[in-house]
Amino acid sequence: MSFILRKYLAVPLLIRILASFVSGSLIGCLLWWLSYQVGQDTISEVLSYITPFGEVFVKMLKMIVIPVIFFSLVVGAASLPLQRFGKIGVKVLGWYFFCSLLAATVGVIIALAVDPGSNSQLSGWHSITQGLTNQASDISSKAAAAQEQGLATVLLSMFENPFTALSEGNFLAIITFSILFGLALRVIQEKAEANNESSAHLVTLFNIINAARDCIFKLVDWIMEYTPIGVFALSIGNFALYGPSIAGPYINVAFGVIVAVLLMVFVVYPMLLAVTTRQNPLPIMKKMQEAIITAFITRSSAATLPVSLRTIEEDLKVKNELASFSLPLGATINMDGVCVHLPMFAILAANMFGFDLGFGSLLVMVLTTVLASIGAGGVPGGSLMLLFIILQGLGLSQDQVAIIVALALGINPILDMFETANNVTGDMVCTYAVAKQENLLEDDLSTDCSDVSANTGYQAADTATSSD
Repeated sequence: MSFILRKYLAVPLLIRILASFVSGSLIGCLLWWLSYQVGQDTISEVLSYITPFGEVFVKMLKMIVIPVIFFSLVVGAASLPLQRFGKIGVKVLGWYFFCSLLAATVGVIIALAVDPGSNSQLSGWHSITQGLTNQASDISSKAAAAQEQGLATVLLSMFENPFTALSEGNFLAIITFSILFGLALRVIQEKAEANNESSAHLVTLFNIINAARDCIFKLVDWIMEYTPIGVFALSIGNFALYGPSIAGPYINVAFGVIVAVLLMVFVVYPMLLAVTTRQNPLPIMKKMQEAIITAFITRSSAATLPVSLRTIEEDLKVKNELASFSLPLGATINMDGVCVHLPMFAILAANMFGFDLGFGSLLVMVLTTVLASIGAGGVPGGSLMLLFIILQGLGLSQDQVAIIVALALGINPILDMFETANNVTGDMVCTYAVAKQENLLEDDLSTDCSDVSANTGYQAADTATSSD
């Protein structure tokens, strides 16, 4: 038995997840066909023994999402060298926030254009939504309220009792409190060091929180090892209920996310570089290709970070004092790929469960996506956990959220490659732009970058944040 387990664990997680999705989908389609032969009741009884394994996976993700966000954000905010960077640090943060906001906006626009799930004949959805009439009406009322109140509601919900927010799962309030708590810890520590006062107790507190974050990340690793089993069970359940016609939303969602990522990498980022640096962006972007490809293959910001640092310092000539701060920070808070990804599933949910998203609701979703993405840094499968935040913010019930997350699980490994590449590209572009504006380049590359044929690449390579 141990030999089989070792062989199983030796297979890359990505391969195991994809194999589980394909095999689960095939078995689910077989059960869907058999339901017409032997009756739905028999198949439902069979599924009752399978679906709990998928529901356990969803429950584990929900269990871990709040601790991940809290400890990650506190550590990230407390690690900011505020006094050392001052204006530059604020500019880096502003750039990351702006790019995330831009990515979320692009994600919403592409999602509305693709409109995933709108034209699929999914008769199976009706059997679910008919049993959730009260919840569907609750969604409509919440969506209407969000449309009327819009941004004011979001801002007010950001500042609540942190203990109440933790117990009730108010993610925006948790994110706000975590960032402010981490910044306060850093400010007090720097003030103590400036006055030659002892800061040992502050360092101890930071180390405890950092250790807690490491423990939570280890739990995430264990949960991700269970992912193939969860994906297998959820895929069987989905395809057994809806049959092959469910493939429509999969294709639409994957197409939409990939198009949005390509638009960010090949259009939006080059335009930002051209406007802010007054240079030809093509040679700059070309130098980023090694880090982008590494991020795409590894699906890991942490694994890509050494490549990003080398590229941005050696090829793009960004000074280490900025690169060593900006890129690791970007791996924590700059999740452009996640911001592109999440709105697609939100629109899919709106189409599946039949409620409208007005301008106010879309505005709330964009802001929520940006703020929620801050907590995804360095967490494997982080975009899946953040999907809970977005969907619950739209007013979906727990059962409906589980359905959308189950759909996301099937194609997440593929989308995660594009998301991570987008994250890393965004980190490098922001870092290079700030370096150019603040004269933190070892050499001025303006002459080289003004010529497309010049042998320059794209500097600012990388720091990736995995959406996962």
